[in-house]
Amino acid sequence: MQKDVALNVLGQPLVPCSFEPLTGFFRDGCCKTNEEDSGSHLVCAIVSDAFLQFSLAKGNDLITARPDYQFPGLVAGDQWCLCLNRWIEAFQANCAPMIKLESTNIKALEIVPLNILEQYSNKD
Repeated sequence: MQKDVALNVLGQPLVPCSFEPLTGFFRDGCCKTNEEDSGSHLVCAIVSDAFLQFSLAKGNDLITARPDYQFPGLVAGDQWCLCLNRWIEAFQANCAPMIKLESTNIKALEIVPLNILEQYSNKD
């Protein structure tokens, strides 16, 4: 049985987004997805205070720790696999967080063009 290798938006193997805090739909550090991931956690974002407040206002509290879900709560500078639609909402509201292209799933390109993602690429 051959295991599929997840690719990033650059067409290369997907690089982990974050192990601390541990992110990803599968809580494996990577922005991987499958049909059970209704949120499409595809974008490896470097969250900012502005984005965290935006998300909170939209009803998605990423700040408060939820130990029952093994979620520590995020602070500015943390890397996190965001739902693609939340990133798009933030983009449209001019508060999209920076992203790591090498850790953003290629499936994001089905909705967002690479040139848009590149504008938010963390150049580190």
